[in-house]
Amino acid sequence: MSDAPYLPERVEIDAYGNGGFRFRDMSHQGSLLCLPGGVYGWSPADPQDLQLPDFEQVLGAPAGIGFVLLGTGDAQIFPSGEIRRAFVEAGIGLEPMTTGAAVRTYNVLLQEGRDVACALIAVDHHRSRS
Repeated sequence: MSDAPYLPERVEIDAYGNGGFRFRDMSHQGSLLCLPGGVYGWSPADPQDLQLPDFEQVLGAPAGIGFVLLGTGDAQIFPSGEIRRAFVEAGIGLEPMTTGAAVRTYNVLLQEGRDVACALIAVDHHRSRS
């Protein structure tokens, strides 16, 4: 994960797949973290390997995140109890779903002005918004 954001704002995800994401005429290979403060590269590549430190930037973010959409690749995978408890203690909802569903949901909620963030594990197949 990088300390500096690609963009210092929330933006819609234009496409995902081929191991990365496209947004605002930019592209990123690997997983992605979209927070109120910007869009960041995110190191996890396998949802089975998610650990609490992977969410440090999310859990330590200033107010403004009501819930996080967790895109877990091609299959919905629930994170460990330790991770779920940390989100409960922080008062932040955590919604695991496939990466495709997370991207689509994130874009809709962002357009509605909701207090959402997303943590997206990259997938290999390609999808673009219509």
